[in-house]
Amino acid sequence: MKTIIKSLMALSLLFTVISCDDKDLDPTLSVNKDITTIKSVNDLNLVISGAYDRMTNSFYYGRDILIFGDVRSDNAYSNGNSGRFVTAGSMDMVDSDAYPRDTFTQIYKVIGSCNIVINSSIAGANATETSQISYYKGQALTLRALAHYDLLRLFGQQNVDGGGLTAKGIAYIREFQSSNLSPSRNTVGEVKDFIYADLDQALSLMNADLDDSKETITTPAVNAIKARVALYFEDWTIAKKASSDAMNTAAANGSRIAQANEFVNSYTMPTPVNSIFELAFRDNDNQSIDGLYNIYAETNYGDVAVLQNFKNQFSPSDVRGSAAMLAVDSKNKLRNVGKFISNSSNVPLIRFEEMVLVNAEASFMLNSADPSVLVSLNSIASNRGADLYIAVTRNDILNERRKELAFEGFRFDDLARTKKDMPIVDALRQTYDDKGAIVFGSYRYAFPIPLVETNANANATQNKGY
Repeated sequence: MKTIIKSLMALSLLFTVISCDDKDLDPTLSVNKDITTIKSVNDLNLVISGAYDRMTNSFYYGRDILIFGDVRSDNAYSNGNSGRFVTAGSMDMVDSDAYPRDTFTQIYKVIGSCNIVINSSIAGANATETSQISYYKGQALTLRALAHYDLLRLFGQQNVDGGGLTAKGIAYIREFQSSNLSPSRNTVGEVKDFIYADLDQALSLMNADLDDSKETITTPAVNAIKARVALYFEDWTIAKKASSDAMNTAAANGSRIAQANEFVNSYTMPTPVNSIFELAFRDNDNQSIDGLYNIYAETNYGDVAVLQNFKNQFSPSDVRGSAAMLAVDSKNKLRNVGKFISNSSNVPLIRFEEMVLVNAEASFMLNSADPSVLVSLNSIASNRGADLYIAVTRNDILNERRKELAFEGFRFDDLARTKKDMPIVDALRQTYDDKGAIVFGSYRYAFPIPLVETNANANATQNKGY
């Protein structure tokens, strides 16, 4: 952390500009503006644009964090074709491993960008500008909350050895130029509370009339992230309300569940009807060979293939299991061919269907006899050509999440938050058992704190087992 903060401070001095517009400052560089040089609404826009840009990096939502969620599960595996995601896929990393190091560093860079926006002050703004400033600050608060949540689910000790809310989490950073260059790790419970506080403040600042793009944070997206976090922490009442709020506001803007004949194409175009929040990638602005397409497709990389057990979850008429979504390549490997079909494919972070499933699970956990749960699950199944449910168990909900949200980074956390052992569905391709079965509570449920961080920060204690 000390290294990251120092580098951000140094860059802020390097790129200090008194005032700038789109012609003067590339959004990628704008994240390095010092707080004292934020003089206008346009300056804030440039900095928040830089935060989104940093999120699209291959170490974060441009590839790695989504892969981590599936390659460590019963959905996918690393075939080692180019040596990528082998250690992550086997859940067998060391503190010098590049995957935890690079993702840890990149996420804190996003947080640094957000903190510039959150802590900035612009004098003399008129009423219209003040509303826009509040909106940008709300976006930054939301991204900061999401970034810390992502760090927590990777590096927190909540799933290790009975950890829970009192276990070590991650350092929640709320200042750009912090006087504390060696922050200690907050507890998991403290991080959760900080996340909720950021999201609630964001909702209080953001005027829904300014919601104009699914490629940036909007008010439905804030509620959706709150619902996702609440589901993870089993805060069922919060999850139910936040998911309802997200769906209601998104629906008012035209979002809905994609129908069966729309599903495949929803991954081939930007901002489809079921999108709530996605990150933009373009022909001239993407991660190229280090993106999601190249790691899933039959390419010179192509390291992440699909396990047959996942394909087996679908009925013959379910579009999610069709050849347009899952197909065998020339080397007889099952591939994800429907999602992330090119380097320029947008990356969906929140879809309407996720909120339907969050609401269903939260409602079920509050009252297993709630009739809305069956309606919710069938609203997904009926729009996929799948068999309808007659009755619902929690496992049905979790399996529907597995089918609907595959390759979008959810499966590992769904297994972990429900305290399940890592399932072995193909002992030949999965390599979990090289050191024995991975049962819930194993130290391998968390990434190691990167060596560069523990070397630079004496307060950054290492995770158990590393």
